[in-house]
Amino acid sequence: MKKLPLIPRRAVSAVVGLFCLLGCLAAYPLSTDKDQPIEVEADEAELDDLNDVSIYRGNVIVRQGSIHMTGDVMTVYSKGGDELDHLIMEGNPATYQQLPDNSTVHDQAKAMRMEYYELKNLVVLIRDAWVKQESSTLVGERIEYNTELSRVKAWSRPGGGEGQETQQKSRVKLIIKKKKEDGS
Repeated sequence: MKKLPLIPRRAVSAVVGLFCLLGCLAAYPLSTDKDQPIEVEADEAELDDLNDVSIYRGNVIVRQGSIHMTGDVMTVYSKGGDELDHLIMEGNPATYQQLPDNSTVHDQAKAMRMEYYELKNLVVLIRDAWVKQESSTLVGERIEYNTELSRVKAWSRPGGGEGQETQQKSRVKLIIKKKKEDGS
């Protein structure tokens, strides 16, 4: 694994934006994470300033404070200069974790594809999406989080179809574990 010595400012801005928005999936992300340096590692990087695209391939690891993200390919699309358009992290699966303030348990997410659209204030987890926050877990084929409206939508995978009669439709699943009361 190779540390990448030069990362364009727009790619760093994109990664910071993704962390901020994925951190919104958590109730209260660790407040000091945004002040920490961002470290991106990958086997290779392709930086195309003419087309405003940066691609990181091969065991991509991104760290900032308590935030840790992994995937196979991270692609950052910009709109000229330092303005982020969107970012995509793909993996088998792509993973994300962050430690919230006043907690010893990391919030976690994973999906085959994670997308962040800055102008739409939207984080999208696609294919085998899974989000866990302390004692709650949300599972679906697609999970969308609008950070501006604090609105989450989740979809299941349709089952059946030609040649797949035995496959049952999956369903969105939310698990909320009760907290133990003191003195019990």
